[in-house]
Amino acid sequence: MISINKKVKYTINVLFIAVVGYLTFRILFDNREISEIFKELQNANKGWLIFGAVAVFCFIAGESVIIKYMLWLFKEKVPFRRCLKYSFIGFFYSYITPSSSGGQPAQMIYMKKDGIYYGYSSLIMLVIAVVYKAVLVLMGLFFFIFYHDFVVHHVGDYMWLVYLGFVLNIAYIALLLVVCLKPLWSRKMGIKAINLLVRLHVFSPKKSERMIARLTRIFDNYVKASKYIKENMGSLFTITIITVLQRLSLFMLTWIVYKSYGLAGTSFMQIVALQVMIGVAVEMLPLPGAAGITEACFVKFFEGVFTIELISPSILLNRGLSFYAVIVIGGLVTLFTHLLNIKKYGKDTDKEKEKQELEQATVAEIPKSEKKDQ
Repeated sequence: MISINKKVKYTINVLFIAVVGYLTFRILFDNREISEIFKELQNANKGWLIFGAVAVFCFIAGESVIIKYMLWLFKEKVPFRRCLKYSFIGFFYSYITPSSSGGQPAQMIYMKKDGIYYGYSSLIMLVIAVVYKAVLVLMGLFFFIFYHDFVVHHVGDYMWLVYLGFVLNIAYIALLLVVCLKPLWSRKMGIKAINLLVRLHVFSPKKSERMIARLTRIFDNYVKASKYIKENMGSLFTITIITVLQRLSLFMLTWIVYKSYGLAGTSFMQIVALQVMIGVAVEMLPLPGAAGITEACFVKFFEGVFTIELISPSILLNRGLSFYAVIVIGGLVTLFTHLLNIKKYGKDTDKEKEKQELEQATVAEIPKSEKKDQ
């Protein structure tokens, strides 16, 4: 289902994450005994850590709820456990690819295997991506405005990274809005940019033709998604509320780790504010899982919240639950699903046909007669 070249890229990304994780571990615990580290980890209250694991599961399941809800709108009866499978697969590929670029295409492929139109899945993934990013920016602006002094004090010299994150995230959302509101102009500008790169010998003419065709399909998807959103504002509001709760369930994990060590003095909202700033700062960076930079931001932002002795084990617990555990479980879910598909369909799947279908997928594939009346 995944080409050899992509398997190599994914393997390299996983190795990158492993190496960065190891180096981070060595830097955080330089010249300290392993036994001492485990003792600090074991001092955390197990009840709070179970609560943290539940919060991470709710974060994953939040996307599953949205997928289930939107498929219901299209009169597709899909069990929730299957939607949960799509979410674990999506987060696994998102965490091992730069800028989380591999998650949604993988989800669409596995949804197609279960008989779900690419038209449905492409629209669902697009709406999830836009709302997910918009909610991060809105939460970031809220905490930056109402907790400004606290944020600036604790972020310190890293404020430039937060500002850069705001710029990149807002630019991304603005680009989507321009594409939706001015699709013909946007497509024209995109084609001009590709042709310019051809003249500069960055792209070959043959490659430019494929890129222009793909660009046209992408713009068509954005236009149709925009139309869908305008016609279904009630469902968009519901998706936004679910996404806020989904985001909050992960951002509160640091507060849970904080409470697991019996610490006090910093409020729930203050800790969430700093964690949101980390999200704003790192999510648009082209690093698999934002590995390395996330840990660096955590140390800087929370060094005045956690004690010196507890900042390092707190990072391990936070990233262990929210990142590495998700990669392991998501990887197992992906492997199990892949093996089931091999058993069901055979190993010799027509990969080229599958690739062409995915590239040509548009929202136009949704049969209008099957849409749920709003």
